[in-house]
Amino acid sequence: MANQNHEQENQDTMRRQPTFAPRVDVYENEQEYLLLADLPGIGQEELSLSTHDDELTIEGRPEAKEPTAGYTPARYRRSFDLPTDVDRDQIDAELSAGVLRLRLPKAAAYQPRKISVRSN
Repeated sequence: MANQNHEQENQDTMRRQPTFAPRVDVYENEQEYLLLADLPGIGQEELSLSTHDDELTIEGRPEAKEPTAGYTPARYRRSFDLPTDVDRDQIDAELSAGVLRLRLPKAAAYQPRKISVRSN
């Protein structure tokens, strides 16, 4: 019974948490797209990244904690339409000091290449 009450309290706390779209900087070069997302207070085990069809979703859900001294842990959620040239199997993510670094490499077929010219 006590465990059931604790689970209910966690669910209530999660419902009260505000949800924010994290700030994201997007960069592009010939080989890849780079996304830098600010996710303060989110640890690796609290972060979820997923792709579905042509959409990338970033979601951070901090462990349920009681608000203290006017602070309520925030949840983060933001989705992006993936460009058609992204190699979805090669997407790489790294979380460090509250900043998520997402590398979205472009598929080889979309990268610039030099064409050699033959002469007779």
